Amino acid sequence: MTTVAGKRLVDGYALVVFDLDGVIYLIDRPIPGAVEAVARLHAEGRAVAYATNNASRRSSEVTALLTGMGVPARPEEVLTSAAATAELLRDRLPDDAAVLVVGAEALRAEIRAVGLRPVSTADEEPAAVVQGYGPEVGWVDLAEATVAVRAGAPWYATNTDRTLPSGRGPLPGNGSLVAVLRTALDREPDVVVGKPEPALFATAARRAGSGRTLVVGDRLDTDIEGARRAGLDSLLVLTGVSDVPELLAAPERRRPTHVSFDLAGLFEPAAVARVPGEPELGGWSVDLTAAGLVLSGAGRPLDALAALCAVAWSASVGPVVRAASPAAEEALWALGLPA
Repeated sequence: MTTVAGKRLVDGYALVVFDLDGVIYLIDRPIPGAVEAVARLHAEGRAVAYATNNASRRSSEVTALLTGMGVPARPEEVLTSAAATAELLRDRLPDDAAVLVVGAEALRAEIRAVGLRPVSTADEEPAAVVQGYGPEVGWVDLAEATVAVRAGAPWYATNTDRTLPSGRGPLPGNGSLVAVLRTALDREPDVVVGKPEPALFATAARRAGSGRTLVVGDRLDTDIEGARRAGLDSLLVLTGVSDVPELLAAPERRRPTHVSFDLAGLFEPAAVARVPGEPELGGWSVDLTAAGLVLSGAGRPLDALAALCAVAWSASVGPVVRAASPAAEEALWALGLPA
């Protein structure tokens, strides 16, 4: 079995840290079941925090968005990459130092809030360049940042998410905009603050004291890798960016502790699986062939996934899976895998 009968996943942790986009909401609409899950945690008196790489909203704005959806969040529970980057710059630069900001107004506001001065051009001789996601970022912004970095200003990126989720599928994220500067400058940013760097999760985990922390995310390359780098357990929910094929092909640094279809996995033992499992698990059997993985038997789709992870990860094979039984075909369909 992948879970202990009757034991809820959440009961093993003092703090649950949620990513937002793809876990709690999608852009500005709650993901089905998310509001109820967070409300249940609050009703049980459990500690909750939110860690987001989205640098286009301030903590207060995120709190307002959450409360507008029915989630009773407080600003001190919300950790954003914009605020973390501003605090880092505050510690490294003199008061009122000029900082060239490429991103949304929320990032400029965070820079002002720590006593620094946001500017828009390289001619203002910025002491640093900070780059975060903003839907209005254009060529002129990127050009000014390029000039400033070439003149010697250190380059800070709030995060490097290649994409961000939307109702129309993944769209270019800050990592894609960072890639423009990376190409123009032929170098990496000097500092990346957001996930998968461990700072956001480490800050949240300190609030749990001696208790254990669980990170819940939808992205292997940010949420899950960041949790592992912070030494924390993680739950991958399949409501956002990362899917089952990506999970089966994940390198070790991006492998979660648990996986579930959605946040029901926090409370229902049957709705979550610990990964990897065993090649023979819960009525399933997985064999490795020259053509890929073969799934046979019958049982829970999540048990099939745990068994598939066991073989795929140990053999470092890709997500090519063939069904050897009608039940296996149904399980692979439920997991989003072609049979």
